[in-house]
Amino acid sequence: MNDPVITVVGGGLAGSEAAYQLARRGRRVRLVEMKPAKRTPAQTSDHLAELVCSNSFRSDNPENAVGLLHEELRRMGSLIFAAADAARVPAGDALAVDRVRFASSITARIEAEARIERVHAEADALPEGPAIVATGPLTSDALARAIAAVTGAADGLYFYDAIAPIVTAESIDASVAFAQSRHGKGGDDYLNLPLDEAEYRAFVEALRTGEKVKPHDFEEPKYFEGCLPIEVMAERGDETLAYGPMKPVGLVDPRTGKRSHAVVQLRREDAAGTSYNLVGFQTRLTWPEQRRIFRMLPGLANAEFVRLGQIHRNTFLDGPRLLAGDLSLKARPGVHFAGQIVGVEGYVESTAVGLLAALAVDAKLDGRTFVPPPDATALGGLLRHVTGAAHPPGYEYQPTNVTWGLFPPLEGKVRKLDRRPRMVERARLALEPWAAAHRVAELDPLLPTVNLPDTVRLPA
Repeated sequence: MNDPVITVVGGGLAGSEAAYQLARRGRRVRLVEMKPAKRTPAQTSDHLAELVCSNSFRSDNPENAVGLLHEELRRMGSLIFAAADAARVPAGDALAVDRVRFASSITARIEAEARIERVHAEADALPEGPAIVATGPLTSDALARAIAAVTGAADGLYFYDAIAPIVTAESIDASVAFAQSRHGKGGDDYLNLPLDEAEYRAFVEALRTGEKVKPHDFEEPKYFEGCLPIEVMAERGDETLAYGPMKPVGLVDPRTGKRSHAVVQLRREDAAGTSYNLVGFQTRLTWPEQRRIFRMLPGLANAEFVRLGQIHRNTFLDGPRLLAGDLSLKARPGVHFAGQIVGVEGYVESTAVGLLAALAVDAKLDGRTFVPPPDATALGGLLRHVTGAAHPPGYEYQPTNVTWGLFPPLEGKVRKLDRRPRMVERARLALEPWAAAHRVAELDPLLPTVNLPDTVRLPA
């Protein structure tokens, strides 16, 4: 059998998943990752699969579209989700992880696999096929120019993404913060900072008038609606935050027995609970302004910041125009793309496209036609978005998370209360024969467990 080496460019979630899935299928992989020689502005560690934004994979409930995608990735033997489940920290019905344990375990797994060669270098040109480019939203300038030269997309598509700050647990005022999950889901996994109306309005005004980091003159800010900077949301209306990331619904202050006007939720960043993320507080405020304004919040007067928020430009391809149905570049069929660069947003979605790209390359090398996942599945809906199969003519392509809007409608009249359970049931039934056709159950188990200090052991 022809056994070429498959180049995977990028060691993030999508690239790590793709390399692992190919290795499980007996393929030889060259994983090209520029760390530690060089990092993007958002990266701080040398691990593979580094989580540069939130430590949350969002809802784990299958009646949420992203939760259903979690379930499908587990069914397909995802390395990312095996690691995420093992490094889990309390977060209500969300799947949040200790980011250091998560990334270190994946790095150890990849480095332990003899079929994966890790190359520390920056890719400045498109590799020859077979290859998967999974360089993510912060693709280096040199590679971005090389992609533009092949695709003709010289102007590029992009939007701005922002990262939320993290504070130390010991700097949070325990006399103000109370532990509680919204509507009691998942126990007392979040810390909550209640604001009365006057405190809320002062905070909103400070966000509006605070100094922001400005993009270059030649760049028009284009924000992803699912990850807007908090000050941009504040500019949209006085109560926008109180109905968004600061909504008090489902939370009762135990000191008053009442719901506050607004609430800031803090989510644990690590298993030990030494630091907390300000949920929904991604920002483009300057760092001095972040310290000043966020310390206005009740309970954060003495906040010590582990990480301050920042903004960065995300680059993505016009998938429907440039990619074929198997995620290969129409202008270079041997090269496939995966992860956020194809126009998906979020850790889970990036992982999913990495897995699908690996399956497509594996099929191509076997001389088989890649069969996409059924439309009724979360995997199928995401692939249809990326490749344009789900869009009408003239659709302006933009990045998206997985949503129920990517799924085909149910047949017949269905009560609103029954729609999501029915869509979940339909997706599960549709996925099984497709998963069985890929012989997932027959593949080698997860890569051998590697002992690392302070690293969660994954199941063998």
